[in-house]
Amino acid sequence: LRHYLWQELPQLQRYNIRLRAIGKLNALPQRVQRVLYRTIEATAQNTGLTLTLALSYSGRWDIVRAVQLIAIDVRRGKLSPEDITDERFASYLVTRDLPDPDLIIRTSGEMRLSNFLLWESAYAEIYISDLYWPDFRRCAFYRALLDYVRRERRFGMTPEQRRTQHLADALWMQLEELLNEVESTLAQ
Repeated sequence: LRHYLWQELPQLQRYNIRLRAIGKLNALPQRVQRVLYRTIEATAQNTGLTLTLALSYSGRWDIVRAVQLIAIDVRRGKLSPEDITDERFASYLVTRDLPDPDLIIRTSGEMRLSNFLLWESAYAEIYISDLYWPDFRRCAFYRALLDYVRRERRFGMTPEQRRTQHLADALWMQLEELLNEVESTLAQ
């Protein structure tokens, strides 16, 4: 990781990418922590995409940690149990500054979240691919996105979004044919 961070820093700067990290970062080796924090600091002012690395991260760890911090604030009188809401709880998670995921892509055919973003993924759509991560290429990613676009999200859907779903279905069929042609050409 240390080598990778130094190697990729020029690319992060070139493309205006901000690096962040979540997890038990203090569990990482000191040398890795130093390079990680330097890279985060060096990209802190970048305003393009944000790349968040989940290092030594576990959804259960994050939830337990949040409960411990809330308990401390309740004990100190900064918070009462009645003040604890979904939003307040989420503000104690290490992911508090990140949007909840809309789509989680799981590779290698595994049908589980594997302790990843347990709180944040409550309303995420999940796409399972039988491909292993090293084999998950651009066409597979596009298939996942197209599958996501076709889905009817069941929370907060407006009538306009439902009408858009029909258009997305037509687009899906056209792009599915195109992807099949591309994969067929690449296989030759």
